[in-house]
Amino acid sequence: MPWSANGVYRVTPGGDVTLVAQDLRFPNGIAFSPDERTLYVSNAESSRPIWMAYDVQPNGTLANGRVFFDATALVKQGRRGVPDGMRVDRAGNLFAAGPGGVLVISPQGKHLGTIVTGQPTANCTFGDDGSTLYVTANNQLLRVKLTTKGTP
Repeated sequence: MPWSANGVYRVTPGGDVTLVAQDLRFPNGIAFSPDERTLYVSNAESSRPIWMAYDVQPNGTLANGRVFFDATALVKQGRRGVPDGMRVDRAGNLFAAGPGGVLVISPQGKHLGTIVTGQPTANCTFGDDGSTLYVTANNQLLRVKLTTKGTP
């Protein structure tokens, strides 16, 4: 199937490809909530640096797209980077590469804090026993021990 639009595509187990969200200009990272009922999508666009949340329907489609977190204020403060890769911990907190480093955002969309990297940050993942966050930031690979664990 030729890609008809920037968006989020779903591939069924049978190989069918469908466009399930196209309300973002530069969708990039995706992550599911621990119960897999919410899909988070980052928009890697400096003029609209947001993360969206969508309700995942039983048939695999998405509904109720909404801005989960808007990082415009962080960009205006001069924090470098755009929304990018992300992971979710067992409590449902989003660890999201974005302006200034790795933003930690609660399941309710509240910015809890930022792991400041000092440079544009592209991605993060949980490793080792799940309580280590690995972060790629420009030309560095960073490791941060946490008191939480990532989802398996």
